[in-house]
Amino acid sequence: MSRPSVAAVRRLATGDDAARLALLRVLVTGYAVGYLLIRAPHLWDLAALADDAPGRWSPVGPFTFVAEPWPPSAVRALVPLTIVVGLSALLGRAWSITAPAAAVGVLLLTSYASSWGQVFHTENLLVLHLLVLAAAAVVDGGTGARRTGELAPRAMAVVVVVAYVLAGWAKLRASGWGWVSGDALLHHVAHDNLRKVLVGDWYSPIGAWAVGHPWVFRPMAALSLVVELAAPLALLGGRLRRAWVAGAWLFHLGVLAIMAILFPYQLTGVAFAAVLVARPLRPDRPSR
Repeated sequence: MSRPSVAAVRRLATGDDAARLALLRVLVTGYAVGYLLIRAPHLWDLAALADDAPGRWSPVGPFTFVAEPWPPSAVRALVPLTIVVGLSALLGRAWSITAPAAAVGVLLLTSYASSWGQVFHTENLLVLHLLVLAAAAVVDGGTGARRTGELAPRAMAVVVVVAYVLAGWAKLRASGWGWVSGDALLHHVAHDNLRKVLVGDWYSPIGAWAVGHPWVFRPMAALSLVVELAAPLALLGGRLRRAWVAGAWLFHLGVLAIMAILFPYQLTGVAFAAVLVARPLRPDRPSR
């Protein structure tokens, strides 16, 4: 990124509330459009399962009560339609209409993709952030975020924090504080990589090596729990939030390295943008 571009991003991130929300609209909606463009061939092929393998239909999310999968033509029409309204929302055109339409379209497409036997969690934050942006657009009515410029970025940051705290709580619920021993993580990594080897999927050679050295899982397990349970500190702003974002990003890099599981929304940094630009919860201290 050029120096002028970096300076422009910094001005937006430290500017007024409307500018902060505009920055998040561009980053999150732009990511969503790029995601759909990349995933369009997969979604197009997935639509054919309604005719080829209807027995695999296992609906989740908004499709939970839909007994039969949508016809392929409906899914294939929704993909380009969502991309078009997403581009309009990205540009701020009729934002009070296009932002909700884009959010609903991404929600339906990602839920439809997860309704064929394998539930993906990598898009959850993206969908939730799009829904917050959609709510902000409706409340403001396309007036430049005069009412939601402070609230919406903070709500998006809270969504991130809650997601990580729930992940940490889930670990404690399943394994208790014994999680920090590393045994549960070792078994999870071993099972995941072995399954991928057996089905001919892409697996992590680093993870396969680590399974033979159990001691490495103890610090990794402890650090993962610290990152997740310490997420609320990021809402305080300053060095704390920068340190937490760095730790969370490194956490996902580690997941990719040892389990070959990619969380692109997090690794691109877009998922953490709201945490970095939202006004901190300490109003008496300046944002850093």
